[in-house]
Amino acid sequence: MKFFLTLLLATLAASSLAQPALTVYNQNFAVVRERVPLELQAGDNAITFSGATLQLEPDSVVLRDPAGRVPFRVLEQSYRADVMSQGLLLAVNEGREIEFLVRDQNAKDYTVRGKIIRSGHTPGGEPASPIIEVEGKLRFSLPGEPLFPALAGDGILKPTLTWKIGANQAAKFEAELGYITGGMSWLAAYNLVAPEKGDLLDIVGWVTVNNHSGKIFENATIKLMAGNVNKLQPAAIGGAGGMMRKEMMMTAMASDTAVTEKAFDEFHLYSLARPVTLRDRETKQVEFMRAIGVKAPVLYVYDGAAMFGRNYGSMIRDPGYGLPGSKKVWVMREFKNSEDNHLGLPLPKGRMRFYRRDEADGRIEFTGENELEHTPKNELIRIYTGDAFDVVGERTRTDFQGSNRQDYAEESFEVKVRNRKAEAIEVRVVEHLYRWTNWKIVQQSDEFTKKDAQTIEFRLPLKPDEERTLTYRVRYDWR
Repeated sequence: MKFFLTLLLATLAASSLAQPALTVYNQNFAVVRERVPLELQAGDNAITFSGATLQLEPDSVVLRDPAGRVPFRVLEQSYRADVMSQGLLLAVNEGREIEFLVRDQNAKDYTVRGKIIRSGHTPGGEPASPIIEVEGKLRFSLPGEPLFPALAGDGILKPTLTWKIGANQAAKFEAELGYITGGMSWLAAYNLVAPEKGDLLDIVGWVTVNNHSGKIFENATIKLMAGNVNKLQPAAIGGAGGMMRKEMMMTAMASDTAVTEKAFDEFHLYSLARPVTLRDRETKQVEFMRAIGVKAPVLYVYDGAAMFGRNYGSMIRDPGYGLPGSKKVWVMREFKNSEDNHLGLPLPKGRMRFYRRDEADGRIEFTGENELEHTPKNELIRIYTGDAFDVVGERTRTDFQGSNRQDYAEESFEVKVRNRKAEAIEVRVVEHLYRWTNWKIVQQSDEFTKKDAQTIEFRLPLKPDEERTLTYRVRYDWR
C-alpha cells in the first residue's frame, strides 16, 4: 500500500511539473514557464521546440536544468513565427500558376488555373487585395479556394524555437523553458450593488485574463501580478499581428474557485487555486473577492471654480483668473478598504460599476462607473460616479480689490447650493485659493476645513428643497 501511495504522489508531482505555469501582468505581457524534455548526446545537438507563442521575446528565453545537474550551453538560438497561412502561402507562390477550386451555382466543383501576380500578404501590416491572372485577365480577388503544392521542408505550422546545444556528455532530463511573451493581460472589475435607499454596498470583484498570444495553454498554473512593473516595449515581430483572428471566446469560472493573495517584492501576487486551460483568443473570468454590507456613503461635492493654468507670473494677479465655471455637483462614493468595513485586502486597479436595486421590481439599474487605481488595504477610496440631477451649485465673485503696486489683493465670493431632492443631504463645497499660498480668510459665513495649502472645504447640510448661500473673503499678500 505504501508503495502505491508513493507512486501516486510521484505521478501527481510529475504531472504538476509538466503543466505550464504563467505569471500574467496587467501590462499586456506574461512570463511563461514549461518543461521541455531534452535528450542530449555528447557534442553539438539540434533541438526544436514548436510550442512557443506568436509574441515571444526571443532575447528573454531562459533554458536551464532546474535541478542544476546537467551542464550544457546554448550555442545558437533561432525563433520563427512565420507560421503557414493562406496569405503566406500565396506570398511563397508569387509568380507561379496554381489551381483554384470553384463551386458553381449547382454546387458542382471544378478548378481554374491562375497566376499569382501579388499575394496581398504584408507581414505585420494591413493586407492588400491579391492580384490573380486568369486567362490573360487580372482579378483583384481570388477566383476560388487556392490549392497549394505540398508544404516545403522549410515551412512551419507553429511558432518554433530551434537551439544548437553543446553538451560534454550524454544526458536525458526535463529542462525548464522560461520566456516573456506579449499578448497576455489581466484586469480586475468590480460590481457594486446598493439598495434604493441607504449607504451599504455589496461588492463582487472579478479578474479577467485575456490570451492573445497565439498559443493554447493546457491545464496551466496561473498567477496574476498586480502593480506597475517597469517594462520596456519590445520591437514588433513581423507577421504576428496580422495572424490574429477576430473572434473571441469568453468563459466564466465557477464562483467557488478561490484566489489567494500575497505581497511579493513591491507588488501583489494573486494565484488561481486550480489549473486552467486558456485557449488562444479566449477571455477567462474568475471571482476573486466578495464583500457584503460595505459602508459607502454618497458624497455631494461642488467644485465650481474655473482654473486656467498654474499659479505663477502675472496670471495670479489677473482679476479674471478663477472666475465661475461649472454648476454641476459631483456624486461620489466613499468607503474605507478595511476589515472593519468587510474589506481589508489589496485591490488591484480596475473598473468599478455601481448599481442600485429598484425596490419596485427588485431589478438593478446602472448608476455610474469609474476606474480604481491599485489600492492597499486600510486606504480610503473615493470614486466619482456622475453629476447630481437635483442638486445645483452657483458660484459668483462679488468683489475684487488690488493695490496699484500689486503687492496684495482681496476678493469675495458667494456660493449658492440648491437641493431639489425629497431628502436631506450634505454638500461639500470646495474652494481653491489659487492666487498664492500666502492667504488669509478675513470674512466667512460658515466654518471651513483647510484641505491643503490652497484648498478649503465647507460642509453645507441642506433640507429637502432648500437653498443655502455661503460667503467668504480672502486676502493674498505678495510682499
